[in-house]
Amino acid sequence: MNLEQASHQLEALGNPTRLQIYRTLVRAGPAGLAVGGLQERIGIAASTLSHHLKRLVDTGLVTQERHATTLICRAHYPAMNALIGYLSDECCADVGCVEPEVVAS
Repeated sequence: MNLEQASHQLEALGNPTRLQIYRTLVRAGPAGLAVGGLQERIGIAASTLSHHLKRLVDTGLVTQERHATTLICRAHYPAMNALIGYLSDECCADVGCVEPEVVAS
């Protein structure tokens, strides 16, 4: 993953509707959701959903697969994991990680 790709994915997820769509697809698991089912869960117009899905597909965060007349959308877990890794891989690289102190209750 590079800086440009990460920034495009984060920008796509920076929209509240797209973030809600993406989280819904992540929750759905590997089976994904049909566009109609996703529309029912999110409660937005089909044209609006299509617009937001296109952005998520274009950034590689979502995949789509046609089954006859049904379009199945899935979170692309490798892309999600790569983005999370990009954000966390160099945590404290310049100073070394220090375990946080545990506060007794």
